[in-house]
Amino acid sequence: SMLLNIPLYTLGAFWTSVTKLGLHTKPSMPPCDFTPERYQSIAYSRVLDVHKQHLSPVPAAYFPEPLLLHQGHMEWLFDHEGNRYLDFFSGIVTVSVGHCHPKVNAVAQKQLGRLWHTGPVFFHPPVHEYAERLSALLPEPLKVVFLMNSGSEANDLAMLMARAHTNNIDIISFRGAYHGCSPYTLGLTNVGLYKMELPNGMGCRSTMCPDVFRGPWGGSHCRDSPVQTVRQCNCAPGCCQAKDQYIEQFKDTLSTSVAKSIAGFFAEPIQGVNGVVQYPKGFLKEAFELVRERGGVCIADEVQTGFGRLGSHFWGFQTHDVLPDIVTMAKGIGNGFPMAAVVTTPEIARSLAKCLLHFNTFGGNPMACAIGSAVLEVIKEENLQENSQEVGTYMLLKLAKLRDEFEIVGDVRGKGLMIGIEMVKDKTSRQPLPCEEVNQIHQDCKCMGLLIGRGGIFSQTFRIAPSMCITKPEVDFAVEVFRSALIQHVERRAK
Repeated sequence: SMLLNIPLYTLGAFWTSVTKLGLHTKPSMPPCDFTPERYQSIAYSRVLDVHKQHLSPVPAAYFPEPLLLHQGHMEWLFDHEGNRYLDFFSGIVTVSVGHCHPKVNAVAQKQLGRLWHTGPVFFHPPVHEYAERLSALLPEPLKVVFLMNSGSEANDLAMLMARAHTNNIDIISFRGAYHGCSPYTLGLTNVGLYKMELPNGMGCRSTMCPDVFRGPWGGSHCRDSPVQTVRQCNCAPGCCQAKDQYIEQFKDTLSTSVAKSIAGFFAEPIQGVNGVVQYPKGFLKEAFELVRERGGVCIADEVQTGFGRLGSHFWGFQTHDVLPDIVTMAKGIGNGFPMAAVVTTPEIARSLAKCLLHFNTFGGNPMACAIGSAVLEVIKEENLQENSQEVGTYMLLKLAKLRDEFEIVGDVRGKGLMIGIEMVKDKTSRQPLPCEEVNQIHQDCKCMGLLIGRGGIFSQTFRIAPSMCITKPEVDFAVEVFRSALIQHVERRAK
């Protein structure tokens, strides 16, 4: 079944490298006690035709022959041909507790039989139970919950709240930030692919991303991660020259590009789409102070980092020792069910209510809230935050060895189960590895049964963010697959 996954044009090259490696070196997949049903739906060729005729022409799918998935169970996915894959991207950092988790499934089925929809004009207990549970996980005064359906929607509302509360317009976000793809949030998103020629994003200002690997400054102690960059520095303990330089850049933005009073500042605790980029320790804390001096509010976008994924803390903002005024969340909140939330202070919530009759038909629907509560229970019962810390650190340290072994692995970074592997031409220039080469490594991983994600401005970074239920033997398999793909790449290059 492995060969069915490989487009014909790569077969020749693939066989040569496999023969050289010796066929026995294809890493063997850890066992899985789940048997998928037989696929009996529409033929693959017809799926491609329908997609071409009736779905978005934007090429979003991975691989020249996109995977047609059929079924999922916890960290495993099965395609239409019955091939099994270890899912290390969890539907773009979304399936937090595992595909079709039995407990979440049972709760969803029960609610499905009781009531699907009420709209905000009536009450239904799951909504109130969820609001109470979620707010209990956030520090004072973050106690008012607005339920939404997607991360873009949540960030839209947070932008509106910041402007309503401050009566200012300018909002700052990092270059490389991704905060959504709605007309309003596109202004905050600073990844070239998502910028439009049409006018949009009024009042949004970008500022330099304090990227200690690719940016102008960075050293060997900057990050809150078990793995540091290959760059050296001579900072005394407790000092970080890179952080100070990046703060100067942030001050420069404040003094040149925005009004005297601003509405706010958006930050992902770790950048997701940009390839798991981490800022120097202490940066966000100073930036938040500077923003508040200008009358702005601080917004933490926890869409990818929240719900225990980072291991040491439940929320990403806690890892920076900051207290935001607004927190947005989505993705892992519902384990794949469309759901999102904005949590803020009573004061900011009142400011919004004064200027807008805010209303959302599907926000906080009974299905989403029942599922959301089940997800929170599973994270707690199964100690998934602790698992993220332990298994994530284990994986980061194993991947760091690959970085030392291969010149094209420029950086390994992250925290808990949010990991980035940045591919470069060489470690000295830190120039991105050309996309075609990264694509080939990506595809080779898939052929060996491992699914990982992509990120970075040039799509040069592999993103690893599995469901939080994964185990060390699965990490061993994934690292072995990635290493085999790197070896195959080195051999292709040598030819």
